[in-house]
This record gives sequence, C-alpha cells and structure tokens, in this order.
Amino acid sequence: MSAYPAYLAKRLAQFAMVVFIGVNLAFVITHASPIDPVEQSIAVVTSFGSTAPEAIAAMRSSLQELYGLKGTLAEQYLTFWSRVVRGDFGPSLSAFPTPVSALIGRALPWTAGLLIVSTLITWVLGNLLGGLAGYYQRSRTLKLMGVVAMGVHPIPYYIVALLLLIVFGFLWPVLPITGGSAMNLQQGWNWAFVSSVVLHSILPALSLILIGLGSWFLGMRSLVSNIVTEDYVVYAETAGLDSRRVLGSYVMRNALAPQVTGLAMSLGGIFNGAVITEKVFGYPGVGTLLVDAVYAGDYGLVLGVTTVSIIAVSVGVLVIDLLYPLIDPRVELR
Repeated sequence: MSAYPAYLAKRLAQFAMVVFIGVNLAFVITHASPIDPVEQSIAVVTSFGSTAPEAIAAMRSSLQELYGLKGTLAEQYLTFWSRVVRGDFGPSLSAFPTPVSALIGRALPWTAGLLIVSTLITWVLGNLLGGLAGYYQRSRTLKLMGVVAMGVHPIPYYIVALLLLIVFGFLWPVLPITGGSAMNLQQGWNWAFVSSVVLHSILPALSLILIGLGSWFLGMRSLVSNIVTEDYVVYAETAGLDSRRVLGSYVMRNALAPQVTGLAMSLGGIFNGAVITEKVFGYPGVGTLLVDAVYAGDYGLVLGVTTVSIIAVSVGVLVIDLLYPLIDPRVELR
C-alpha cells in the first residue's frame, strides 16, 4: 500500500476537476436559459395591479441581488461560487421565500436512501447471479436468467416504472403508487413511519433494480466465463478443491475489481434514472424537485439541485475509488 498516498492524491485531483467542470457547466446552462427569474417574479407581482416604475426598479435591483444576478457576468460567476462554497443558493422562486438549500435538504435524504439501497441490492444480486451463471454454464435456470436479463436490460427506466404503476396500482392494487409515506404520519424513527416509507419505496426501488440487474448480470457472467479458463482456476479444480471455494476465492474475487470500477462509473446514470422514477411515482426526492423546478422556471432551485447532484455523485464515486483498495489490497493502484 506504499503507492496509496499517490493514488489518493490523484483521485482527489480528479474529484476536484470533475466538480469544478460540472458546476461550471451548471452555471453556463442555467444562464443560457431564456427564463429570467427576476422579470418573471416582477411579472407575477405586477399582474395583480399597476405598480409605480420606481417600485419596480427597486424590486428588480433587490431581486437581482437576491438571485445573485447583479453586475456583469464575471461578477455573477464569482457570486455563484461564493454561494456554492457557503451552500446558499438564495430563495426558491416557486416556494418563495423558502431557501433553496432548505428544499434540497428535505428532498436529498429520500433520494439518497432510495439510490443507496436499490444500487446495493442491484449490484450484489447482479454480480452474484452473473458469477453463478458464468461458472455453472450448464444450468438451465441460470441460462434462462441470462435470456431475461438481455431482454430487460435495454428497456428504459420510465417504461418499467409505468408498467409497475399499472400492475400494482390498478390491476393488483397491493402497493402504494405515489408519495414517500402515508399522510398525517409524524416523521421520525418510529415503526409506523419507517414501515410506511419502506412500503412506499418498493415500487420506485423495484423499477431501478429490474433495469440495473441485467447489466451487472451480463457483465459478471462475461468476466467469470473468461476467468474459469485461466490456468490457476483449472489447476485448482484439478487439485480437487471444492467448487464453492474455487468460485468464491479464485473466480468471483478476481472478477469483482472491474465491477467495482463499473459501479463508480454508473452512479451518474443511476441518478438520471432516479429523476424519472421519482417523478413517475411522485416520490418526494431530488428528482421530483428538479422536474418541478424546471416546469416552474425556478432558476435558483434548478441551479442548486444540479450543483448538489454533481457534487453528491462525485463524492460517491470518490468514496468507492478510495475504499476498494483498502478492502482488497491486491487491487492495482493506477
């Protein structure tokens, strides 16, 4: 592990670069939008009656300062980064005067919980079943799983979400199809609220798991199919080692390294799927918040959600990259 400090420095530099580029893109894209949050707010206020021009000018100046849009583009850019560092994105236009950070803070735990649980279940099940299918290649059940995985994998997230919505919401209504928990429940670590959250998260999580499972299954099956032909695996089997030990110690362990790397690389795509899934099921996460903000033309909220999402996904990738070499010291640090 003598190379770990250099590996750590390289990964931290990559993390800083990704966050810097991603946040800058968020700034550029939101500023390129034709929607002007200041003028939109003024239009809402003046629609109720005539307003003095002096009052409108004062209101415009205050709103520009409030949304960080005062001054030249360079001054707005510096103001934006100072707010990012402080975690202050100003008030939300659609939920004025609630701060954007407060709205994101309420929605982020829902998305984080949904993504972490569904991602771990998908990754573990996909790699386990794919490893078994690659090692026990004559199993008819595992061959059938491979066919199903290839058939389900190309289907978009929203198609699966809509199918689950129809089946479990209308044809066989046994699961809740909208919301994050039952109404009028006090939020906290009590059984009524926790059980309601778990029940409401089944369909959103299931839509993510069903789509993600196929890629991990196929990838792991391919890796294991190649590894079982290696000399050390053939020698271990010829020596009479138990097949379960060969599979676990010689095959699966060596096949997991690229899968861990793939997990880190797939986090961005998983978040994209969560945005669509949350909106379909009305789940109170960051995805629903982002879509509603786009429809409402809420400049500050869109910018805040996008920035926080970029940083959150980058942190998740960094944590996986840094922890895996510590868990398995045989991983080559590059």
